[in-house]
Amino acid sequence: MRILLTNDDGVNAPGLRVLERIAREFSDDIWIVAPADENSGAGHSLTLSKPVRIREHGHQHYSVTGTPTDSVMIALGVLMKDAKPDIILSGVNRGANLGDDITYSGTVSAAMEGALAGVRSIAMSQVYGREGMGDSVPFSAAEAWGAKVVAPLLETPFEPRTLVNINFPAIAPEAVKGIQVVRQGFHDYSRGSIVKGTDPRGYDYYWFGLHGVEHTSGHDTDLEVVEDGYIAVTPLQLDLTHKPSLVTLAEAYRQI
Repeated sequence: MRILLTNDDGVNAPGLRVLERIAREFSDDIWIVAPADENSGAGHSLTLSKPVRIREHGHQHYSVTGTPTDSVMIALGVLMKDAKPDIILSGVNRGANLGDDITYSGTVSAAMEGALAGVRSIAMSQVYGREGMGDSVPFSAAEAWGAKVVAPLLETPFEPRTLVNINFPAIAPEAVKGIQVVRQGFHDYSRGSIVKGTDPRGYDYYWFGLHGVEHTSGHDTDLEVVEDGYIAVTPLQLDLTHKPSLVTLAEAYRQI
């Protein structure tokens, strides 16, 4: 089995090393093609206004001066064009990719690009408990449970243009209650935080901060089950069409 690893935290990120250890439980044919620098929040963006360059770091180990999507495209179209991967693993992201935050996520978007190319793709993220942890984020839950969560997905059929998003809770491995397959949740962005500061020259700047988790009554979304101590496994699709609106909008335009 040939496995491609990528992420959005950069080629030197601790989570990528965790991901490699997880992947090596399934195969020795591991390729790493990841952004040279951190690209958190890059979403499904492409680098179009400047050239993208590749740097080799070792056997089947590369960085790309671009986004996570660039990295997957370079991997599939250049570095692995004659040796396509059987699976793409993206992560392990430093921080959650839950609810509608997945639309911002470079980690999930790398898996989306893989799904567009017809490759079985899985995004993996490690939730952490508080802001300001940097590279001290503990990946112990992801490392202990990663292979257990991935293994069933290697044998389960994926529908075309779909992917799987996995989030590990911010608790010790022995405290994890299990695995839940759940739908995507939704944040209340009216409660999001924007932290204002002032630089040494007197100019204002802004940081986008974290915000709390909203609960549904049934605790049946990725947001809640992770907070409840479970690993969240969420199938995602690339078709964003809101099908009920097709009829409504067609009727609205019928008289034009």
